[in-house]
Amino acid sequence: MTIPENWRKSSYSGSGDGNACLEIANSHTCIAVRDSKAPARATLTFPVGAFVPFVEFVRAPVDAA
Repeated sequence: MTIPENWRKSSYSGSGDGNACLEIANSHTCIAVRDSKAPARATLTFPVGAFVPFVEFVRAPVDAA
């Protein structure tokens, strides 16, 4: 899978240099996520249809079972 080059940060990335967040890039076939503090390190790449379920899972509350 080719990683897109159109990286952008969230408007919620914080004050100052804005390095307290993730960056995201997308193409027609995939969505990539990386740490803005270490952009040369590992990148998570998702097929387009898998990204929304991943975000929903991450945002879901943890059961206190």
